[in-house]
Amino acid sequence: MSGFLLVVPPLVGHINPAVGVAAELEARGHRVAWVCPDPALLGRLAGPRARVYPCAGVSAGERPADLRGAEALKFLWEWFLVPLARAMAPGVRAAVDDFRPDAVVADQQAFAGALVAERLGLPWATSATTSAEFGGAYDGIPKVAEWLRARLAELREDIGDPAGTADPRFSPRLTLAFTTPELAGTDTRPTIRHVGPSITERPVADGFPWDWLDPGRERVLVSLGTANAGAGGRFLAECVAAIRERAHRVQALVADPGGTLPPATDDKDVLILPSLPQLPLLERVDAVICHAGHNTVCEALWHGVPLVVAPIRDDQPVIAGQVVDAGAGVRVRFGRVTAQRLGEALDTVLYEPGPRTAAARIRAAFRAAGGAPVAATHLEALAADSHLRRPDEQAE
Repeated sequence: MSGFLLVVPPLVGHINPAVGVAAELEARGHRVAWVCPDPALLGRLAGPRARVYPCAGVSAGERPADLRGAEALKFLWEWFLVPLARAMAPGVRAAVDDFRPDAVVADQQAFAGALVAERLGLPWATSATTSAEFGGAYDGIPKVAEWLRARLAELREDIGDPAGTADPRFSPRLTLAFTTPELAGTDTRPTIRHVGPSITERPVADGFPWDWLDPGRERVLVSLGTANAGAGGRFLAECVAAIRERAHRVQALVADPGGTLPPATDDKDVLILPSLPQLPLLERVDAVICHAGHNTVCEALWHGVPLVVAPIRDDQPVIAGQVVDAGAGVRVRFGRVTAQRLGEALDTVLYEPGPRTAAARIRAAFRAAGGAPVAATHLEALAADSHLRRPDEQAE
């Protein structure tokens, strides 16, 4: 049996897909451990028995709400991803020394995992929890691509092997893409394995009012994810207004973690809660309105649910473009959309056959790809093919 060290950032959307893979590896008898700057978050998502090595981290801070495009991407890298890699690197090295893994599984945004593994001569796989960088997402903006490469080169000098050449976002041995070409498009790199979403059951808090759901109306789930709690007040209000105009045939469940909407009591049309049991609800809803976060999009399409996507920043415009190109949804403008436009988009995905047919096609592709079990098989092959010296025998 082999040992696998999973290195992840303190981000829910990046931890959740790896949780299913870790569980599958453990079920097959392998040793599994994690490195994460937030052990409490990791434990909540992966379970209290998860073996977690703590490491230093950084706070992402509160980004200006009006940052978009290349400026938002630059802010993310300069103020979070690059400092996070430097902060995590000593903890990753300590975990390797103690756990002695046969392979490292590094999240695509946890650069420290890849660079430390490279420095120590350990094989490493990439866990790509977003498909934004597949299919040449930055080909049309070469200055951005070059700026990103320069930041990664600086990191390699600091914490990796200065003689290394691999892009830490894409392992030269194995990149696990938690999507399929039916959504993300074709990427010809031979080391990429499209395994589809890694969907695992999550604990559901008691007390959710399941009897609130009206079987006589279409149901819509509205969510902007966990990282946009303070930025979505106006957008969520427009969503609620669009739903109320259709209340004779539509209900909405709205996640409002920031408390930006006024509370409603005894409301049979709109249910507003700080958090929602997303996975079980996706089995029961007819459409999703969201920010085009990769996890939310893939979980909706795993259930064959079409989407209205309103990207805010980071990888979300790319993911939204993939949804639209695949025919599985309609895109609206987050900052300027009105209730009227949201209602029109919602009517399209609810009542026109195209989006639902496309969502069903992607659902079939996702489920055929194999998810966590296939990802675990690829990782087993990576470890089995590697003839390693122990980490403490590696040259600095």
